Amino acid sequence: MKARHLLTLLGLTPGDLIGLLDRADRLKAQHRSGGSRRPLTGKTLGLLFEKASTRTRVSFEAAMNQLGGSGLTLSADDLQLKRGETVADTARVLSRYLDALVIRTFGHDQLEAWAASATIPVVNGLTDLHHPCQALGDLMTIRERFGALKGLKLAYIGDGNNVAHSLIEGASQTGIEIHLACPKGYGPNPRIVEASRIVAKQTGAQIETMEEPRKAARDADVLYTDVWISMGQEKEAKARLKKFKPYQINDTLLSVAKPSAVVMHCLPAHRGMEITGDVMDGKQSIVWDQAGNRLHVQKAILEWLLA
Repeated sequence: MKARHLLTLLGLTPGDLIGLLDRADRLKAQHRSGGSRRPLTGKTLGLLFEKASTRTRVSFEAAMNQLGGSGLTLSADDLQLKRGETVADTARVLSRYLDALVIRTFGHDQLEAWAASATIPVVNGLTDLHHPCQALGDLMTIRERFGALKGLKLAYIGDGNNVAHSLIEGASQTGIEIHLACPKGYGPNPRIVEASRIVAKQTGAQIETMEEPRKAARDADVLYTDVWISMGQEKEAKARLKKFKPYQINDTLLSVAKPSAVVMHCLPAHRGMEITGDVMDGKQSIVWDQAGNRLHVQKAILEWLLA
């Protein structure tokens, strides 16, 4: 039987996606009440990270522990990959030892190569193209605040990066109206936008791309941003800082959104760059709820793949 993977959100059906959010809500309530189920007792999750991580790594390790299993962190530097063993061979071997594998890497094609050879579930812990676990946690947090997703307006301000791509896909499946304001040349991948628009026709979602931040933010329910310089883009820092300066989420931009609007950031944040400290720590920020919900979404993902 072929393993089920989570590589992108468009790899899920809208029903699967909502089911994961519903399960995450129940797991969070259970966690708060002190109740516990341990359906993954005896299971081992491998975490292979080629990029630094705080939230993805810790939330997955904690999630696996709370579900009764264990997490094993693997360093690419310590594996035989660095000495020429192929991804395919390594995936086949690790499939004999582990029950699932979370991979955080650079090229999305690398992740797909792991999934093609592994006989256990592979989860995208982040690639340069997608960050589905982050977007699931974001959707959980938005629904928690507003009670529903369909019909909300989400304004994404900044770089059309992996987080933006997964938010586009998640919005298309849940009926959210997403407007992305990105500097010229830094917009989202057109293929991802077009694929998501096909799904959006079925759910009533809308996807709009533009360059003007105020236009995107006007009457928005959610303002969302991410770093301007992602891992691996350090050489572009000077050019990016100049291009992205008008794309900061601050009190001025927040004032054109709805009075009830919330502010989100996937973290880590560079305060004073893509977001001001006052807004990030302000009463409209749900950044910390957003980070906390990664734990419960990760538990729902692991159950869905392994239980």
